[in-house]
Amino acid sequence: MKSNQEIQIRDPFIFVDRDSEKYYLYGSTDPNIWGEGIGFDVYVGKDLESWDGPYSVFRPDQNFFANENFWAPEVHAYNGKYYLFATFLRKDNQKRGTAILCSDSLMGPFLPHSDGPVTPADWYSLDGTLYLDDKGEPWMVFCHEWVQVGDGEICALRLSKDLKQAMDEPIALFAASEAPWPTSFRHPKRRNQDNYVTDGPFLYRAGNGELLMLWASFVDQVYAQGISRSTTGKITGPWLHESMPLFESDGGHGMLFHDLENRLHLTLHSPNKTPNERPVFIPINEKDGKLRRKDA
Repeated sequence: MKSNQEIQIRDPFIFVDRDSEKYYLYGSTDPNIWGEGIGFDVYVGKDLESWDGPYSVFRPDQNFFANENFWAPEVHAYNGKYYLFATFLRKDNQKRGTAILCSDSLMGPFLPHSDGPVTPADWYSLDGTLYLDDKGEPWMVFCHEWVQVGDGEICALRLSKDLKQAMDEPIALFAASEAPWPTSFRHPKRRNQDNYVTDGPFLYRAGNGELLMLWASFVDQVYAQGISRSTTGKITGPWLHESMPLFESDGGHGMLFHDLENRLHLTLHSPNKTPNERPVFIPINEKDGKLRRKDA
């Protein structure tokens, strides 16, 4: 078994399987996620501290549309199957996008389900997550990358019910600079503009019915995790942003889950430097739609 400190992983995602009383830990598991893609693995445990694995859940065949930047897998149960949303760098145009894979088992193998990325082909996009609205209609929420737009955006895209394709053009929900806490940076290729990162959106319906979004950016070049909330309770917003990050100690791309005892946790990776990334689990207090770390 492996402890959390022995697992190199970015973008951790927990699937809580209440039938087997086990946790499934997915994430970006390639030793060097910035280069050639190997695939995705899962770790399986009962206490968020010790894990069996890694077990392979996806390996590409020679016809797969991507061979680099295998990032941020999330696994969602939907209509009797398991769907893996993940980011890949396309071979044909060298742009990133989120594609959808499918399996009958949490252990995989996950096989291509969508015909390549469902995000726009000419966009640099990443970190797609599944959201079901109050009518049960599926959406993908994802990031339009700062490398293309400068001020990174979070967008929503309505999906077909079979999760194979987009049904409409993306809707921009907000840009990173609209929130008060992220700070800008300059890049050698973009010397004359301020850039802002959006990263890793995750939707959470609070106990009081409010729709919250967890997403990551940077504060003075340190990775951080913030929260926004929809004023209407709908994915299309408008969205209001909390003034301070939930976590600002060099960690992010997180998600929220209730454990087997129904206690709320935030998981994210920290620190934000390869190969030192590790999964971190933080107990969270929720009151009237407000989330606060228990250790803060």
